[in-house]
Amino acid sequence: MIRPKRNFREFLATISIALVATFVAGCATSQKAAKTPASAPIALLTSTKTDLIAQYNQQAQNVKSINAAVTMTLIAGSAYTGVIKQYHQVSGFILAQQPADIRVIGQVPVVGTNIFDMVSDGKTFHIFIPSRNEFLTGPARLERPSAKPIENLRPQHLTGAIFWTPIPPSAPVLFEEAGDTSDVPPRYYVLTVVATANSSTPPSSEWEIARKIWFDRADLHVSRVQTYDPAGEILADIRYSDWDSFGAGRYPRQIAVNRPANDYELQIHVVRLTLNETVSADHFVLQQPPRTQLVRVGDEPPAGSTPSATTPEPKP
Repeated sequence: MIRPKRNFREFLATISIALVATFVAGCATSQKAAKTPASAPIALLTSTKTDLIAQYNQQAQNVKSINAAVTMTLIAGSAYTGVIKQYHQVSGFILAQQPADIRVIGQVPVVGTNIFDMVSDGKTFHIFIPSRNEFLTGPARLERPSAKPIENLRPQHLTGAIFWTPIPPSAPVLFEEAGDTSDVPPRYYVLTVVATANSSTPPSSEWEIARKIWFDRADLHVSRVQTYDPAGEILADIRYSDWDSFGAGRYPRQIAVNRPANDYELQIHVVRLTLNETVSADHFVLQQPPRTQLVRVGDEPPAGSTPSATTPEPKP
Protein backbone atom coordinates (compact mmCIF):
# COMPACT_ATOMS: atom_id res chain seq x y z
CA MET A 1 0.00 0.00 0.00
CA ILE A 2 2.97 2.36 0.47
CA ARG A 3 3.98 2.34 -3.22
CA PRO A 4 0.60 3.63 -4.53
CA LYS A 5 0.65 6.51 -2.02
CA ARG A 6 4.12 7.46 -3.25
CA ASN A 7 2.91 7.35 -6.83
CA PHE A 8 -0.10 9.49 -5.94
CA ARG A 9 2.13 12.08 -4.23
CA GLU A 10 4.43 12.13 -7.26
CA PHE A 11 1.38 12.59 -9.51
CA LEU A 12 0.18 15.58 -7.42
CA ALA A 13 3.65 17.14 -7.50
CA THR A 14 3.80 16.80 -11.28
CA ILE A 15 0.36 18.39 -11.67
CA SER A 16 1.35 21.26 -9.34
CA ILE A 17 4.52 22.02 -11.30
CA ALA A 18 2.57 21.98 -14.55
CA LEU A 19 -0.06 24.36 -13.14
CA VAL A 20 2.62 26.79 -11.85
CA ALA A 21 4.39 26.75 -15.21
CA THR A 22 1.11 27.39 -17.00
CA PHE A 23 0.28 30.29 -14.61
CA VAL A 24 3.70 31.91 -15.07
CA ALA A 25 3.48 31.57 -18.85
CA GLY A 26 -0.01 33.05 -18.75
CA CYS A 27 1.25 36.07 -16.75
CA ALA A 28 4.09 36.61 -19.20
CA THR A 29 1.64 36.44 -22.09
CA SER A 30 -0.70 38.89 -20.36
CA GLN A 31 2.10 41.38 -19.65
CA LYS A 32 3.26 41.23 -23.25
CA ALA A 33 -0.27 41.81 -24.51
CA ALA A 34 -0.63 44.87 -22.24
CA LYS A 35 2.25 46.74 -23.93
CA THR A 36 1.45 50.42 -24.44
CA PRO A 37 1.03 51.23 -28.13
CA ALA A 38 3.50 53.67 -29.71
CA SER A 39 2.41 57.29 -30.04
CA ALA A 40 1.13 58.52 -33.35
CA PRO A 41 3.87 59.80 -35.68
CA ILE A 42 4.26 63.55 -36.14
CA ALA A 43 2.70 64.89 -39.32
CA LEU A 44 5.61 66.19 -41.42
CA LEU A 45 5.31 69.16 -43.75
CA THR A 46 6.69 69.26 -47.28
CA SER A 47 8.56 72.00 -49.10
CA THR A 48 10.94 72.63 -52.00
CA LYS A 49 14.50 73.86 -52.22
CA THR A 50 13.37 77.15 -53.77
CA ASP A 51 10.83 77.82 -51.02
CA LEU A 52 13.27 76.99 -48.22
CA ILE A 53 15.97 79.27 -49.64
CA ALA A 54 13.42 82.09 -49.90
CA GLN A 55 12.22 81.46 -46.32
CA TYR A 56 15.77 81.47 -44.95
CA ASN A 57 16.71 84.65 -46.81
CA GLN A 58 13.53 86.37 -45.66
CA GLN A 59 14.33 85.63 -42.01
CA ALA A 60 17.91 86.82 -42.54
CA GLN A 61 16.68 90.12 -43.98
CA ASN A 62 13.96 90.63 -41.37
CA VAL A 63 16.26 90.75 -38.33
CA LYS A 64 18.17 94.06 -38.27
CA SER A 65 18.80 94.32 -34.52
CA ILE A 66 17.97 92.58 -31.26
CA ASN A 67 17.75 93.77 -27.68
CA ALA A 68 17.36 90.71 -25.48
CA ALA A 69 17.32 89.80 -21.80
CA VAL A 70 18.71 86.30 -21.59
CA THR A 71 20.06 83.55 -19.39
CA MET A 72 23.29 81.92 -20.55
CA THR A 73 24.66 78.52 -19.65
CA LEU A 74 28.27 77.82 -20.56
CA ILE A 75 29.43 74.28 -21.20
CA ALA A 76 33.16 73.89 -21.81
CA GLY A 77 35.83 71.26 -22.28
CA SER A 78 38.00 69.79 -19.56
CA ALA A 79 40.66 72.48 -20.05
CA TYR A 80 38.23 75.31 -19.44
CA THR A 81 39.11 77.64 -16.58
CA GLY A 82 38.08 81.15 -15.66
CA VAL A 83 35.29 83.19 -14.26
CA ILE A 84 32.43 81.51 -16.09
CA LYS A 85 33.23 78.21 -14.38
CA GLN A 86 32.26 79.80 -11.08
CA TYR A 87 28.85 80.85 -12.41
CA HIS A 88 27.56 77.96 -14.50
CA GLN A 89 24.43 79.88 -15.48
CA VAL A 90 24.30 83.66 -15.68
CA SER A 91 21.71 86.29 -16.47
CA GLY A 92 22.51 88.98 -18.96
CA PHE A 93 21.76 91.07 -22.00
CA ILE A 94 22.57 90.82 -25.69
CA LEU A 95 22.42 93.91 -27.85
CA ALA A 96 23.27 93.49 -31.52
CA GLN A 97 22.82 95.46 -34.72
CA GLN A 98 23.61 94.72 -38.35
CA PRO A 99 26.10 94.31 -39.81
CA ALA A 100 28.45 93.28 -36.98
CA ASP A 101 27.99 95.33 -33.79
CA ILE A 102 27.31 93.31 -30.66
CA ARG A 103 27.49 93.76 -26.89
CA VAL A 104 27.04 90.93 -24.39
CA ILE A 105 26.85 91.45 -20.62
CA GLY A 106 26.82 88.56 -18.16
CA GLN A 107 25.65 89.11 -14.58
CA VAL A 108 25.42 87.17 -11.35
CA PRO A 109 21.80 86.00 -11.01
CA VAL A 110 19.66 88.01 -8.55
CA VAL A 111 22.55 90.25 -7.45
CA GLY A 112 23.10 91.72 -10.91
CA THR A 113 26.87 92.27 -10.58
CA ASN A 114 28.67 92.11 -13.93
CA ILE A 115 30.74 88.99 -14.56
CA PHE A 116 31.86 90.10 -18.01
CA ASP A 117 31.17 92.85 -20.53
CA MET A 118 32.03 92.15 -24.18
CA VAL A 119 31.76 94.20 -27.38
CA SER A 120 32.81 93.73 -30.98
CA ASP A 121 32.37 95.67 -34.21
CA GLY A 122 33.41 92.75 -36.38
CA LYS A 123 37.01 94.01 -36.58
CA THR A 124 38.13 94.29 -32.94
CA PHE A 125 36.77 92.86 -29.72
CA HIS A 126 37.03 94.10 -26.12
CA ILE A 127 36.21 92.07 -23.01
CA PHE A 128 36.23 93.35 -19.42
CA ILE A 129 36.35 90.74 -16.63
CA PRO A 130 35.94 92.59 -13.28
CA SER A 131 36.80 89.65 -11.01
CA ARG A 132 40.20 89.29 -12.71
CA ASN A 133 40.69 93.02 -13.21
CA GLU A 134 41.52 92.29 -16.86
CA PHE A 135 40.62 94.09 -20.07
CA LEU A 136 41.11 91.87 -23.12
CA THR A 137 41.34 93.16 -26.68
CA GLY A 138 42.28 91.68 -30.03
CA PRO A 139 41.33 91.24 -33.69
CA ALA A 140 37.87 89.76 -34.16
CA ARG A 141 39.03 87.28 -36.79
CA LEU A 142 41.76 85.81 -34.59
CA GLU A 143 40.89 82.13 -34.16
CA ARG A 144 44.13 80.78 -32.70
CA PRO A 145 43.24 78.91 -29.51
CA SER A 146 44.49 80.74 -26.42
CA ALA A 147 46.38 79.12 -23.55
CA LYS A 148 43.62 80.59 -21.37
CA PRO A 149 40.31 79.18 -22.67
CA ILE A 150 38.33 82.08 -21.17
CA GLU A 151 39.95 84.16 -23.91
CA ASN A 152 38.38 81.92 -26.57
CA LEU A 153 34.92 83.24 -25.73
CA ARG A 154 34.45 86.07 -28.21
CA PRO A 155 31.41 88.33 -28.68
CA GLN A 156 31.57 88.08 -32.47
CA HIS A 157 31.01 84.32 -32.24
CA LEU A 158 27.43 85.18 -31.31
CA THR A 159 26.96 87.57 -34.23
CA GLY A 160 26.83 84.69 -36.69
CA ALA A 161 24.26 82.94 -34.52
CA ILE A 162 22.05 86.03 -34.23
CA PHE A 163 22.33 87.38 -37.77
CA TRP A 164 22.17 85.05 -40.75
CA THR A 165 24.01 85.70 -44.00
CA PRO A 166 21.56 85.43 -46.92
CA ILE A 167 22.24 82.77 -49.51
CA PRO A 168 23.47 84.53 -52.69
CA PRO A 169 21.43 83.83 -55.84
CA SER A 170 24.55 82.54 -57.57
CA ALA A 171 25.56 80.13 -54.80
CA PRO A 172 25.19 76.42 -55.60
CA VAL A 173 22.85 74.78 -53.08
CA LEU A 174 22.30 71.06 -52.59
CA PHE A 175 18.97 69.80 -51.26
CA GLU A 176 18.34 66.59 -49.33
CA GLU A 177 16.18 64.88 -46.73
CA ALA A 178 17.89 63.71 -43.54
CA GLY A 179 17.09 62.16 -40.17
CA ASP A 180 17.70 59.22 -37.89
CA THR A 181 17.22 55.69 -39.17
CA SER A 182 13.95 55.60 -37.19
CA ASP A 183 12.61 58.64 -39.07
CA VAL A 184 10.35 57.41 -41.83
CA PRO A 185 9.94 59.65 -43.74
CA PRO A 186 13.07 61.70 -42.85
CA ARG A 187 12.48 64.43 -40.23
CA TYR A 188 14.62 67.20 -41.77
CA TYR A 189 15.31 69.06 -44.98
CA VAL A 190 18.94 70.16 -45.39
CA LEU A 191 20.33 72.88 -47.63
CA THR A 192 24.08 72.58 -48.22
CA VAL A 193 25.57 75.85 -49.49
CA VAL A 194 28.84 75.32 -51.34
CA ALA A 195 31.46 77.71 -52.68
CA THR A 196 34.63 77.59 -54.73
CA ALA A 197 37.86 77.42 -52.77
CA ASN A 198 39.20 80.98 -52.70
CA SER A 199 42.45 80.47 -50.80
CA SER A 200 44.54 79.68 -53.86
CA THR A 201 45.88 81.95 -56.60
CA PRO A 202 44.56 81.73 -59.22
CA PRO A 203 41.18 80.74 -57.75
CA SER A 204 40.65 76.99 -57.61
CA SER A 205 37.81 75.15 -59.28
CA GLU A 206 37.51 72.90 -56.23
CA TRP A 207 34.33 73.07 -54.15
CA GLU A 208 34.03 73.36 -50.37
CA ILE A 209 31.10 73.34 -47.97
CA ALA A 210 30.26 76.79 -46.61
CA ARG A 211 27.30 75.87 -44.39
CA LYS A 212 24.46 73.44 -43.85
CA ILE A 213 20.99 74.68 -42.93
CA TRP A 214 18.56 72.23 -41.32
CA PHE A 215 14.78 72.68 -41.38
CA ASP A 216 12.54 70.71 -39.02
CA ARG A 217 9.71 69.28 -41.10
CA ALA A 218 7.37 69.42 -38.10
CA ASP A 219 7.05 73.22 -38.64
CA LEU A 220 9.67 74.07 -41.36
CA HIS A 221 11.56 76.36 -38.98
CA VAL A 222 15.35 76.44 -39.10
CA SER A 223 16.59 74.10 -36.37
CA ARG A 224 20.32 74.04 -37.04
CA VAL A 225 23.03 75.93 -38.95
CA GLN A 226 26.53 74.50 -39.34
CA THR A 227 29.41 76.56 -40.74
CA TYR A 228 32.68 75.09 -42.02
CA ASP A 229 36.25 76.19 -42.60
CA PRO A 230 38.07 75.52 -45.92
CA ALA A 231 39.46 72.25 -44.51
CA GLY A 232 35.93 70.94 -43.98
CA GLU A 233 36.01 71.18 -40.18
CA ILE A 234 33.05 72.62 -38.30
CA LEU A 235 33.58 76.17 -37.08
CA ALA A 236 30.17 76.52 -35.45
CA ASP A 237 27.22 74.22 -34.89
CA ILE A 238 24.22 76.34 -33.86
CA ARG A 239 20.83 74.90 -32.90
CA TYR A 240 17.55 76.84 -32.74
CA SER A 241 14.31 75.82 -31.05
CA ASP A 242 11.13 77.15 -29.43
CA TRP A 243 10.38 79.73 -32.13
CA ASP A 244 8.06 82.48 -30.89
CA SER A 245 6.45 85.72 -32.06
CA PHE A 246 8.03 89.02 -31.00
CA GLY A 247 6.08 91.94 -32.37
CA ALA A 248 5.84 91.55 -36.13
CA GLY A 249 8.70 89.04 -36.32
CA ARG A 250 9.60 85.56 -35.16
CA TYR A 251 12.72 84.46 -33.32
CA PRO A 252 13.90 81.34 -31.42
CA ARG A 253 13.83 81.42 -27.63
CA GLN A 254 16.54 78.74 -27.41
CA ILE A 255 19.93 79.07 -29.14
CA ALA A 256 22.82 76.67 -28.53
CA VAL A 257 26.18 77.79 -29.92
CA ASN A 258 28.79 75.03 -30.12
CA ARG A 259 32.35 76.06 -31.08
CA PRO A 260 34.44 72.83 -31.10
CA ALA A 261 37.76 74.53 -31.92
CA ASN A 262 37.22 77.10 -29.16
CA ASP A 263 36.36 74.44 -26.55
CA TYR A 264 32.97 75.73 -25.46
CA GLU A 265 29.22 75.55 -25.96
CA LEU A 266 26.98 78.42 -24.94
CA GLN A 267 23.26 77.86 -24.43
CA ILE A 268 21.10 81.00 -24.60
CA HIS A 269 17.52 81.28 -23.41
CA VAL A 270 15.70 84.45 -24.53
CA VAL A 271 13.55 85.84 -21.70
CA ARG A 272 12.54 89.14 -23.34
CA LEU A 273 13.25 90.38 -26.86
CA THR A 274 12.74 93.51 -28.93
CA LEU A 275 13.44 93.27 -32.64
CA ASN A 276 14.61 95.94 -35.06
CA GLU A 277 14.84 99.00 -32.84
CA THR A 278 17.50 101.56 -33.74
CA VAL A 279 20.52 101.32 -31.43
CA SER A 280 22.89 104.28 -31.04
CA ALA A 281 26.60 103.66 -31.66
CA ASP A 282 27.63 104.57 -28.10
CA HIS A 283 25.99 101.37 -26.81
CA PHE A 284 28.78 99.43 -28.53
CA VAL A 285 31.67 101.34 -26.95
CA LEU A 286 33.60 99.72 -24.08
CA GLN A 287 36.51 101.68 -22.63
CA GLN A 288 39.22 100.10 -20.50
CA PRO A 289 38.51 100.93 -16.84
CA PRO A 290 41.33 102.60 -14.85
CA ARG A 291 43.86 100.40 -13.03
CA THR A 292 42.97 97.26 -14.99
CA GLN A 293 45.44 94.95 -16.68
CA LEU A 294 45.46 95.17 -20.48
CA VAL A 295 45.73 91.80 -22.24
CA ARG A 296 46.27 91.87 -26.00
CA VAL A 297 44.93 88.51 -27.16
CA GLY A 298 47.06 87.23 -30.02
CA ASP A 299 50.27 88.79 -28.71
CA GLU A 300 50.77 86.07 -26.09
CA PRO A 301 52.75 82.94 -27.11
CA PRO A 302 50.71 80.02 -28.51
CA ALA A 303 49.73 77.28 -26.09
CA GLY A 304 52.70 75.03 -25.31
CA SER A 305 55.38 77.55 -26.24
CA THR A 306 57.77 79.38 -23.93
CA PRO A 307 56.06 82.50 -22.55
CA SER A 308 57.57 85.89 -23.14
CA ALA A 309 59.36 87.65 -20.29
CA THR A 310 57.21 90.73 -20.88
CA THR A 311 53.98 90.90 -18.88
CA PRO A 312 51.14 93.36 -19.46
CA GLU A 313 51.29 96.42 -17.27
CA PRO A 314 48.21 97.62 -15.39
CA LYS A 315 46.75 100.78 -16.84
CA PRO A 316 47.15 103.72 -14.43
